Amino acid sequence: MAVQSFLLDNGLRVLLAPSSTNVVYAGIAVAAGTRDELPGESGMAHFVEHMSFKGTRRLTSMQILNRMDSVGGDLNAYTGKEETVYYSVFLREHLRRALPLLMDIVFNSTYPQTELEKEREVVIDEIDSYLDTPAEQIYDDFEAKLFAGHPLGRNILGDAERLRQYTTADLKAFVSRTYKTEKAVLFVKGNVTEREVRKAAHSQCLPKGEECKEAANVTGGHEFPSLGEGLEVGRSQESTSPLHQSHVMLGARSYAMTDPRHIGIALLSNLLGGPAMSSRLSLALRERTGLVYTVESNVNAYTDTGVWSVYFGCDHADVQRCLRLVRRELHRLTDKPLSQRTLDAARRQIKGQMAIAADNSENAALSMAKLFLHTNRTYSLDERFAQLDALTPDVLHAIACDVLDPDRLTTLVFQ
Repeated sequence: MAVQSFLLDNGLRVLLAPSSTNVVYAGIAVAAGTRDELPGESGMAHFVEHMSFKGTRRLTSMQILNRMDSVGGDLNAYTGKEETVYYSVFLREHLRRALPLLMDIVFNSTYPQTELEKEREVVIDEIDSYLDTPAEQIYDDFEAKLFAGHPLGRNILGDAERLRQYTTADLKAFVSRTYKTEKAVLFVKGNVTEREVRKAAHSQCLPKGEECKEAANVTGGHEFPSLGEGLEVGRSQESTSPLHQSHVMLGARSYAMTDPRHIGIALLSNLLGGPAMSSRLSLALRERTGLVYTVESNVNAYTDTGVWSVYFGCDHADVQRCLRLVRRELHRLTDKPLSQRTLDAARRQIKGQMAIAADNSENAALSMAKLFLHTNRTYSLDERFAQLDALTPDVLHAIACDVLDPDRLTTLVFQ
């Protein structure tokens, strides 16, 4: 059975993926994230995510919490720069319990002021915890520099002082503007039929508007300002907070999720610093020299751009040596094309990693939903493999010269 997509009467797109187990992964992805916040709405998307579990028109916060807990299910959510995703994991017999609950908390939440007063302190504690974790904070701070002056540079958690000022009316205004059924996807990965999904979803009333008639062709619905220049290319910036070790990130803007070159930078990033202990950066900075415990290369794709970066943590005295080693590995990729043998090995490795990742049903469901939300399509593993097979040494060399040029990277150091 192939992946199916269809439209509910209220304009909500549905993505249904097959599974042979008795466990279902289902949720709603909304094209409303940090970059959709207005200038005075710092952290609003993430705060709305938290508050969506605090009461709806028909359920109290305790009823929401117990709804899936009582049958051994899980209910969760996360906020990104371009989407907020609410999801649940449960036995298939509880489909008619889970789907109405998800639709209720996404589209019918009331954001009561009494709950808001309590939850804002929870989120502020989350911000404080995050600030105590430089290995995590540096990722957001790096994007803030890379996309300076643009909504993509905003921190997802927001500002504590601004959070203290929000009211129920503020949250409702944000949701009214961004949480539209035609800008959302209901996704289900499980051993269930389209009829079962429609029946379960039909029991929950959702808002419906004239714009829903064309919703099948909507892909996200963002209206983005120009990306601008961000931080000056090649510029470095240092933070002087007292830390036991230095945390370093360097990288550049990369490709959007729909750009055919995205698969190429993903392969190069994996070759450089993927999860394998034999990655080039792991060998150079850890195995041969013992300079770091963690070094990794990552790619993150948005709808209109992307980010490629390298992160490592090391002793303060070793920062410059580690940077030289990283740049040496980058020069290896920009100076000349990979050999066919090296490319074949890198392609074989990333295919295996992708296949293993696809076997994680929760991650597979969330990734599938995000892509469908923004592009109105999905890719099978065979289609991804075909994209990898089409890569040549010359194509990858052009991508490396475009993104990985060590003389054009932005660097951020916490020490």
